[in-house]
Amino acid sequence: MSIATRKGDDGTTGLLYGGRVRKDSPRPEAYGQVDEAQAVLGLARAHAEPGGELDGVLVGVQRDLWVLMADLATDVANRSKLVAGASLVTTEMVTRLDDLLAHYEGRFEMPKEFVVPGASLVGAHLDVARTVVRRAERVAVALAPESTAALAYLNRLSDLLWALARWQDGTSQTARQT
Repeated sequence: MSIATRKGDDGTTGLLYGGRVRKDSPRPEAYGQVDEAQAVLGLARAHAEPGGELDGVLVGVQRDLWVLMADLATDVANRSKLVAGASLVTTEMVTRLDDLLAHYEGRFEMPKEFVVPGASLVGAHLDVARTVVRRAERVAVALAPESTAALAYLNRLSDLLWALARWQDGTSQTARQT
């Protein structure tokens, strides 16, 4: 089976559970931005310690992003077919991010000024992922209110990525000083 179906040659794309829309419509734009964020998180993981703490956190987030993309890729008429936690973002998923955010904020001193990204390679990749997530959030707003949990997830994820980047920057600074 080939990845190329040729169905999108006319500038449209299929949605989950049916329907077709233009590729530049808000729905594919939103889940496309999430797909990009997932790829950038993969780049951060590729530079993190394999099997380490950050790797585990990012794999969990990347799996959540599959759920988020499914949620965003479903037309309003088919939302009843979504399954909580498998293809529909839940408040529990947002709560997990809140818990992670609280945990990692406790691992570094909060910067008192604006942060210039690039203190560490992994932190820089996490900062890029954060900006892509923010862009996805801005685009996904056009799909509200049906994507309420998805919007909260994106908002919280960008906060978590900022915290993870600062944590990684601090870890990198400590390693450089020793």
